[in-house]
Amino acid sequence: MKKEALLRGLLGVPLGIALGHIPSLVQAMGSEVAAVALQTGLSGLLGAAFGAGSVVWSLDHWSLVKQTGVYFLIGSLAMLPIAYLAHWMEHSLRGILGYFLIYLAIFAGIWAIQYLTWRRRIGKLNQKLE
Repeated sequence: MKKEALLRGLLGVPLGIALGHIPSLVQAMGSEVAAVALQTGLSGLLGAAFGAGSVVWSLDHWSLVKQTGVYFLIGSLAMLPIAYLAHWMEHSLRGILGYFLIYLAIFAGIWAIQYLTWRRRIGKLNQKLE
């Protein structure tokens, strides 16, 4: 499991970097080079966290609720500080809460879509077996 988490984490690095280069830190960092360097590192960490965290979905002895909760916690603990440091949110209590609520809504939406998709696929497979 550790090896799989490491592999998925490493594969998540380039994805995190690619997704993280959208906002600009130039003004906060003082130069484009510093902004790109910080954002590259933070985005890589974010991709690694989500990639490594995805291992929880392969733990069949855990309930779906536990898998979801642990994955959400891992994602939140990575996303929120990185988003704050990368200036992807307003640096205020309102900005932090707003960002968290947006993150929660997106997480819940994606989770619900995937759950319903897999539920339908399993239902079709069960019908074929009957």
